[in-house]
Amino acid sequence: MRVTENSSYRLLQTNLQRINKRLNTLYNQGASGSKFNVASDDPTAIRPVLTTRTQLRHTDRYLETMGVTADKMESTDGHLNSVENVLQRAKELGLKAINSGLSSDDLNSIADEIAEMRSELLDSANATIDGKYVFSGYQENTKPFSANPNYDPATYDETDSTTWPYTYNGDANPAKLEISPGEYIDTTLTGNELFMGISNANWVDGATAASGQPEANHVDIFSVMTRLEEAVRAGNFTDETGPGGGVQKQTANLEVAANQERRLRSQMGVRAARVESSMEHQEDVKNDLKQLLSRYQDTDAIENFNAIVQQESALQAALNITARVSEISILDYL
Repeated sequence: MRVTENSSYRLLQTNLQRINKRLNTLYNQGASGSKFNVASDDPTAIRPVLTTRTQLRHTDRYLETMGVTADKMESTDGHLNSVENVLQRAKELGLKAINSGLSSDDLNSIADEIAEMRSELLDSANATIDGKYVFSGYQENTKPFSANPNYDPATYDETDSTTWPYTYNGDANPAKLEISPGEYIDTTLTGNELFMGISNANWVDGATAASGQPEANHVDIFSVMTRLEEAVRAGNFTDETGPGGGVQKQTANLEVAANQERRLRSQMGVRAARVESSMEHQEDVKNDLKQLLSRYQDTDAIENFNAIVQQESALQAALNITARVSEISILDYL
């Protein structure tokens, strides 16, 4: 086979271009720290790299959402603490009214403080976080509790929510958080369950008697606070058929209310711990994904330096050979 001089030059030029291209690629990898800057640098790594990057974005989304939710749950616990303090103070006032020979003026003073405690309880029930109502369920833009304009102590019926002193305007749907693909947990409490003692399963509509009545060992906390004030103001300590149902009964109901709040608060604590553990798990997943991504795309500095040295030596050798070949002429064969 006869190899012409032009063929030799084209071959030398092709080798020089190949070595130069490889050397430039190594320079770019060393400068950027990435094994490939365009898809052609390593076509086999494109798919796993893109897949891993997508998984990282999903993990970051989970972490961001769970972080915001964890902060909201912590704030909610602060409001629940305020509710518990109100119930504790109201119980102390009820016991004080029962166990002391107080005048009507003194009883009215206690009743006034209970009324203030009820207002504080209403503030907690209508609490907001980031401009959204905490205890409204999905109706987070609706104030959950408002005074019932039709409330009449004489027609109060503990089995009919339309006769209660306050009306719930939210719904029975607690907010949910996806802590992993397809796995959700409740992250809020609804006002009907926390303050009115009616489970989400039995809640229908706050405007109808079909809303049901408190479950066993549950009470409507606003009714207890309101009727305790009425009983203290009337000086009715034991008569359950008299004004407010009697201070003694409503004081006992305050303990029921406190247990109702503590049970739900405990559930929130368990769920908050679940969110924190899920965040830790997602952080571990994120670190694993970063290591996997680094394995595919990050340049090893030492390997890159050695490869550059080898390619520079190859380039220098190719240039020397090219220079020698270019010096050959017809006279060398004479």
